[in-house]
Amino acid sequence: MRTVIAIAVAGGAGALARYGLDRAISRRASEFPWGTFVVNASGAFLLGLLSVLLARWLSPSHWLRIAVTVGFLGAYTTFSTLSFDTYRLLEDGSVGLAVANMLGSLVIGLLAVWGGISLGRAI
Repeated sequence: MRTVIAIAVAGGAGALARYGLDRAISRRASEFPWGTFVVNASGAFLLGLLSVLLARWLSPSHWLRIAVTVGFLGAYTTFSTLSFDTYRLLEDGSVGLAVANMLGSLVIGLLAVWGGISLGRAI
């Protein structure tokens, strides 16, 4: 039961963090969904970094590791919003931006995870 409660609390915090960062970025952005892009890239980086740090250095109990990765970062990042933003770009006729959003998110996400893991291993 502790794990479920921890996931719920961390998930709420992750969702609020995503909402806040997305709104802060989206106010200044163009038609490209920079808020979602930055949230997903930073979440991928944090997942890579924390997966190494939590496993190697901090060794928290299982419930805490799950709360941080599944709860906080799972709620922080958002594949559904990425998909919806891409759909809206396509619907608006912005095919180039839609492709840039899909491919850019994938490439930057993979590089961010790699960067987080690399940094975690170097610490």
